[in-house]
Amino acid sequence: MDNHFPFPVSKHTVPYITTNQMIEVDRLMIAEYGINLFQMMENAGRSLATLTRELIKHNKSKKIIIFAGSGGNGGGGITAARRLHNWGYKVNVVITSKPDKFNDTIKAQFDIIKKMKIEIFNSHNLDFSNKYDIIIDAIIGYSLKGKLRKNVIDIISLINKQDSTVISLDVPSGIDSTTGEIASTCIKANYTMTLALPKTGFLNTIAKKYTGKVLLADISVPPALYKNAFNIELPNLFNTNDIVCL
Repeated sequence: MDNHFPFPVSKHTVPYITTNQMIEVDRLMIAEYGINLFQMMENAGRSLATLTRELIKHNKSKKIIIFAGSGGNGGGGITAARRLHNWGYKVNVVITSKPDKFNDTIKAQFDIIKKMKIEIFNSHNLDFSNKYDIIIDAIIGYSLKGKLRKNVIDIISLINKQDSTVISLDVPSGIDSTTGEIASTCIKANYTMTLALPKTGFLNTIAKKYTGKVLLADISVPPALYKNAFNIELPNLFNTNDIVCL
């Protein structure tokens, strides 16, 4: 695939934040600014779909599969599936946990793709005999805690064996977003599209082997939020594009 992007390289020094800071960003977005999870998910999913479209150079014959977990990261992946389907691409979704674990926002996104007749698998009936050109990892994101579940370990192992271009949403599944330490295994991504701000774990030399090329996507966090919460003076990162290369 052609690795040339229409996305600009950031000309600014971009700060990195920890998991706890990202949790606080999400909380303040809702509590202080009224920007709800559905809106953030839409922004993340749109950017993820846009990146995917650029990687396959608008070739509608390319096949895409999205692995979606039960948290907000999975909701972003599900949203991207809807947009890619609407744009005419062949996209399948694999749900890595039971849908009854979805909160109301993610369930709403999931119900939409079901109504659209997007083909949905679970990890038990997944067939990789037909090659996928793009694999999207939206399994865990920044919320990794403790050990990975066995079914997630099996899925990561399966993904890493494929000869496909792999995109991770926010954080490759299996990386601690604060420390960059790897759980028992980790997605080896060609591209990581991180959200809001990059995570401190990406600075770890070990983590850099798994993130691939890192891009940053706008989910509409007000710069004043970073200033008020963390005393971070943020330059205008997205004045020319919703996605920038780091």
